[in-house]
Amino acid sequence: MAQATERLHRYLEDELGECRDEDVDCRLEELDALEETIGAERVETELDVLSALANGTRYRIVRALVAAEGELCVCELDAIVDVSESGLSHALSTLVDAGLAVDRKDGRWKTYRATNRATALVTVLEGCVGDD
Repeated sequence: MAQATERLHRYLEDELGECRDEDVDCRLEELDALEETIGAERVETELDVLSALANGTRYRIVRALVAAEGELCVCELDAIVDVSESGLSHALSTLVDAGLAVDRKDGRWKTYRATNRATALVTVLEGCVGDD
């Protein structure tokens, strides 16, 4: 922490032309408030979502659910991704846990649909492709 404070002191000195210990203390308080605004729990939740999307099978499933604009049966998803039944089940469970898909049991069939979060993320990612 001492090294970080020393670097912050040098940075503020460059920015302000001079830097006192009070300036460093004030900036550290501002940075602590910023960190609290971000929230450790929220960051963990967001990392779970990103982790769920960071797998090719799960991402293909999410893309299919978003594109379907409705529900898809597990048997339909099985035709889209080339994984074992247990692999598909695990992928879907991970997506539900991350809040990217919701499931519904209808008799002997189980269907899934994309959540608003999944749709928003896919939309953002589609907008990023090709941008520099």
